[in-house]
Amino acid sequence: MKLISWNVNGYRAAAKKGFFDFLKAHRPDVCCIQEAKAMMDQLAPDLANPAPYRFFLNSAERKGYSGVAAFCLKEPVSISDGFGVKKYDAEGRVQEIEFKSFRLFNVYFPNGKKDSDRLKYKMGFYRAFLKHLDSLGNKRIVVCGDVNTAHTEIDLAHPKQNEKTSGFLPEERKWIDDLLDQGYVDSFRHFNTKPENYTWWDLRTRARSRNVGWRLDYFFVSRDLVRHLKSAFILKDVMGSDHCPVGIDLSLKP
Repeated sequence: MKLISWNVNGYRAAAKKGFFDFLKAHRPDVCCIQEAKAMMDQLAPDLANPAPYRFFLNSAERKGYSGVAAFCLKEPVSISDGFGVKKYDAEGRVQEIEFKSFRLFNVYFPNGKKDSDRLKYKMGFYRAFLKHLDSLGNKRIVVCGDVNTAHTEIDLAHPKQNEKTSGFLPEERKWIDDLLDQGYVDSFRHFNTKPENYTWWDLRTRARSRNVGWRLDYFFVSRDLVRHLKSAFILKDVMGSDHCPVGIDLSLKP
């Protein structure tokens, strides 16, 4: 079973840049996108019903902002939006998708760079989401999405210069430590411990051509799924957004 996650920086914009060609070429069983920036009534019929995929969208209350969506080849057992905290759910950042063999979270974690209030919001979201995961007990869980934090120094090109920048602050990085301590595994690092593997590059400085990037996009799996983890990958050559897709292969059926 192939799972892919991608911050597309606008679903409608991505559709014009070859998103459906990407789906056709890679044929994931599930593709989760973040920063969908759309509501269902804004979508053309082919975007709202992208056969052969079942399409599920969780929009923010604010138009043109945030939002997550999932494309599933097979109908999930259930799907729900958010995790029960109104101030976070209003931004359309979480989908909880249940399959017979595991539970998948598609998450667009907040960005804390704007100001101290957004950093506070981000850290609150982190804590609330971790609490929600903890409440689920020992279940097979996959968490994917744009985490908006680089975990270690090898996860960004210039760690020393960014020690005081949101996205690489000690408290943000510690949250990933806490997630791992709670029983989750960073799927990419399970297979690859080399530097210079990034998933986001600043468009303004044309950083992608120089591979001056950050690894902000992840698949975390609960430890009981590690034995089913066949591979984890970064599709750095796929264009269309300031992020690139990431994915995993699991030896499970939906």
